[in-house]
Amino acid sequence: MLKRKLYLQIYGTIIASLLAVVIMSAIVFSVFGRDRLDQHLYELAGKMAWLTLPSVSAPLAQQQKAVERLGRELNISVSLFDDKQQLLGTFGGPRHIPKHVIEDIRDDLEDGDASHFSHWHRMKRGRSWILVLPDNRWLAIDLGSRRPRHPILMLLAYLVLISSVVLLVAYPFVRKLTGRLERLQHGVERIGSGELSARVEVQGRDEVAQLAMSFNEAAGRIERLLNSNKLLLANASHELRTPLSRIRLGVEMLRDPKDTKRHSALQKDIAELDGLIGEILLMSRLDSTRKLELKEDIDLLALVAEEGVHYSDCTITGDSITVSGDDRLLRRLVRNLLTNAAKHGEPPVQIKLTADETQVHMQFTDSGDGINERDRIHVFEPFYRSAGKQNVEGFGLGLALVKQIAEAHGGTAKILDGPKSTIEISLPRIVDETH
Repeated sequence: MLKRKLYLQIYGTIIASLLAVVIMSAIVFSVFGRDRLDQHLYELAGKMAWLTLPSVSAPLAQQQKAVERLGRELNISVSLFDDKQQLLGTFGGPRHIPKHVIEDIRDDLEDGDASHFSHWHRMKRGRSWILVLPDNRWLAIDLGSRRPRHPILMLLAYLVLISSVVLLVAYPFVRKLTGRLERLQHGVERIGSGELSARVEVQGRDEVAQLAMSFNEAAGRIERLLNSNKLLLANASHELRTPLSRIRLGVEMLRDPKDTKRHSALQKDIAELDGLIGEILLMSRLDSTRKLELKEDIDLLALVAEEGVHYSDCTITGDSITVSGDDRLLRRLVRNLLTNAAKHGEPPVQIKLTADETQVHMQFTDSGDGINERDRIHVFEPFYRSAGKQNVEGFGLGLALVKQIAEAHGGTAKILDGPKSTIEISLPRIVDETH
């Protein structure tokens, strides 16, 4: 789907508005003003012809010469007749006037309508005209092959001219305005991608500048709030470990050889709490780190095999594939996925490694009933437990950490469709440039 640029929409609106004004003006002029203008032009043409011709008493040769000059200068056919409609002179024009035309004009004369300079009588098809002069001579003109300019073509040419001028004048201003909005959009996208320090340059004093200022203020508040929450989480997790260590030490000192069951339960609770704090600290560290320094080349097949030996009924297929990453974090990712399959699925667990030109894919599939549609959009959320799994050991942070570790390596984690539960991890592949 093509993106609709705002500056093109604004520019199109300006063009459409101007075109609408021009078209409406042309319609109004055509309806209300054209007849008045045509009448004025007809009157001017009649007066100019009357002033150019010699008087009625002038010799025929002089009148013929005046007619020829008028026709030659205007490049039209001209004929001059006396009050009896007898030819006085001609320059390519009609040598007689049809009888029905004479009768029509005489009827107009009787009504008093044909003696005005603006009253030109059309002879045929709008190309020949007759004007009755004040001295009762009749002037006939024929435009011949001359074609008047087509009004529709003239209007279209005028619209094209206006559009071109508006394009040259309005485009820079519209582009400048929308450019500021585009920079604001880029700032919003940077915030959405996790770059909380992104800000937008404020230009001008209009509403767009106010919007940029409001965006910067909101982004600053969001950044401070999230940093405060991260700091609070990190500090709280760190402080919890101090009393936890003292509790462990106290339990060791108060060990009663006869109460080994209670002692084992306390040790298990302490280990569970210590594990929760560790996962919270790891999530906090990953959340505050925009991008990991991935300097270590890791054989993913070997790593998965080393972790998989700790789980029964685990089969691994695939070839040796190298990725750049943090060995400790990737081991944590694989361990969490295997632990999740052991707790929430059914053995055996199958791990399949494949690769394409740019990515490495790890698929972890157990033989359980799979993940229903309602839970799929939530399984990667911290502390989420699906229905019927509330009493399963754990805190609901395993898959959340998996997703964070995958994204920290520039990859993704997702649930695949199918009857079984399959989680796919995709990571960027190291491309061997020697091949």
